[in-house]
Amino acid sequence: MKSKSLRIFVGRGARKLPTRSRVWRRVATAFFVFAAIAGSANVSLADEDGISFWLPGFFGSLAAVPAQPGFSLTSIYYHDDVSASGNAAVARAIRLGELPKATVSVSGSANVHALFDAGFVIPSYVFATPFLGGQASVALLIAYANNNTSLNGTVNASVDNVNFFSTSIARQQDTMGFGDLFPFLSNKWHDGVNNYMVYMTGDIPVGLYSSSNLANIGIGHGAIDGGVGYTYFDEKAGHEFSAVAGLTGNFKNPSTNYTNGIDFHLDWAAAKFLSKQVFVGPVGYVYDQLTPDSGCRPFLCPFESRVFGVGAQLGYLFPVGNMQGYLNFKGYGEFDNANRPDGFNLWVTFALSPAAPTAQSSPPPIITKTPRS
Repeated sequence: MKSKSLRIFVGRGARKLPTRSRVWRRVATAFFVFAAIAGSANVSLADEDGISFWLPGFFGSLAAVPAQPGFSLTSIYYHDDVSASGNAAVARAIRLGELPKATVSVSGSANVHALFDAGFVIPSYVFATPFLGGQASVALLIAYANNNTSLNGTVNASVDNVNFFSTSIARQQDTMGFGDLFPFLSNKWHDGVNNYMVYMTGDIPVGLYSSSNLANIGIGHGAIDGGVGYTYFDEKAGHEFSAVAGLTGNFKNPSTNYTNGIDFHLDWAAAKFLSKQVFVGPVGYVYDQLTPDSGCRPFLCPFESRVFGVGAQLGYLFPVGNMQGYLNFKGYGEFDNANRPDGFNLWVTFALSPAAPTAQSSPPPIITKTPRS
């Protein structure tokens, strides 16, 4: 039985776009312009509490494939179950006042555990008019979340190299509210089975945050993030691979005078289409802090975060009236973390976007896909 989902990809008559070399030059230029801005702005040279602006795993399969022009709406349910010990827990204890800021050394044990459930709504618009030979889009990510965090441990600390004491820590907080806002801009190019993307996003710190909270929804400071992406998609063979890399520059947290370092992140995914509607495959990410934080205690610095994740995904494409529906499930297990909680996270994505024109109508001006998984 034929389905509209069979027409989501390359359509005949697509206009000729820039050659591969010209596309790569534009992608590289845009990325290095962003890197220069991030390096020269008032941003830092592990993120505070081991928490970053970037949410690893955000990009998935078909990330760089241009979408059908018009309005789209994506909703994401995200569940994160993570724990940390050592410096990541001690840093949070210092911020909360459980340990004096004059602490110069700590021994013993402390652990932090967080359950984070969030719902994201992402309205977006894809422009039909080409921009720099590609297809531009704008989006806004809106989040509402619940954060249940506990901090426990017994630590021995010294203050000013003189006063030694032992303290037990037992705190728990359950917080619910709106998160920060994340505007998102991207431009995408298509050349046969190759697709390219540049993007820029950032953090508008309007979400629920207090430096005295154990569990926050917002991160308490602004950030700017940008990067490049590539998708290889062979529709006939049913093979797909995507990778998106980016850098995050962080502004100072005015509540704590703490500035996160510059972060590197890489999201990747691969898929095998079992049919025109269903695909499966592995997913993964790399998150690594490139420069140390400023504002952390000397015995903690350089406080640089790192974590790796790997998992699997299942995607399903289907018609919804005259729209294109998309459902994706993916999960990651994390490992090799440093100064950052690790555990596992699950994603459920549902998206509605304009369907590609039928064979009887005008051919699509560019290949199309549902929003990123």
